[in-house]
Amino acid sequence: MLKQLRNMSVEILKLHCPSLNDISKVLKKRLIGNFATVEVNVTDCPNLTAPPFHLAAAGLCGSTRIVDVGGPPYLLPLPQLDKVYNIADIAKRVNLPSAFIIGAGAGPYNLVGVNSELIPNLKLDPGCPTGCSAMQSYISKVDLGDGSCIQETINSTDFSILGNFFFSEGAQGKVLEVKAKERIGEENLISCIRKALSEEYGDQPVGIGGAFLIERGKAKIHIMSDFSKEPLENDEAVDEWLKFYEMSAPLVCLTGECVSADPGMDLRVEHTHCFSQHGEGGHYHYDTTPEEVAYHGFFNVAECLYRVDRPGETHDLGRV
Repeated sequence: MLKQLRNMSVEILKLHCPSLNDISKVLKKRLIGNFATVEVNVTDCPNLTAPPFHLAAAGLCGSTRIVDVGGPPYLLPLPQLDKVYNIADIAKRVNLPSAFIIGAGAGPYNLVGVNSELIPNLKLDPGCPTGCSAMQSYISKVDLGDGSCIQETINSTDFSILGNFFFSEGAQGKVLEVKAKERIGEENLISCIRKALSEEYGDQPVGIGGAFLIERGKAKIHIMSDFSKEPLENDEAVDEWLKFYEMSAPLVCLTGECVSADPGMDLRVEHTHCFSQHGEGGHYHYDTTPEEVAYHGFFNVAECLYRVDRPGETHDLGRV
């Protein structure tokens, strides 16, 4: 087993935190131009452990923070295979050792055997023998035989290369509820939300995370192929390396990071992975059936952002 990274930089940024009521108005104004039917409300968070969300904790409240670890420069043009992390270790570094964690990342290739998409969904508890009170994470990988999607549960807190996570205490409380149906614009749900926040708050970074369900329709999803032995130097090479699929609802999508502005920290400003009960999952791009699609999500505002092990080099290939 590979040794976990120990010497990592940790940068902290206090985020701008508008009220949920203010954000709900901002989002509704922008979403109305992108979807035929829109509802945005502040509501009590339902029990998200129940179907159809199947999350590892009931809510999205308490000590909310976005945690951005590593990044695509550790993957491209060639992977840095020494970049193996542990979510429990990261949680201690960001001062929330009992965190509920959702989001998106790269799976632990040291355990999976190949590169994969990580869909983290877990509640840490240092007092439990396993370190978790609930572990409901998945990985999605490409079948090396026929190229199909393989979604599997994973009982590990390891990940590699990059991760974009929404941390909270998993408590229930007030959250944003977003419903949107029939896409009439060009933006996916999270891009539309992020751009609404960016237009309203400018260079004051606002961050949100949460979970949304694609209730009807289909979506474009990718899964990273196994690590390339040839350098991936441009967009075309990356697109050929990624495997794209059209996956069917219902899909549970976990947004680990949605930040309105990057104050020079080389952030992944939006990143969402999804899983399903029917065995499909990966990196969410957008819905492919705009007339049919229906979204229903719950989100909360992050109080702060932690940038962990920021790469020394940046890049503009943010699709992985």
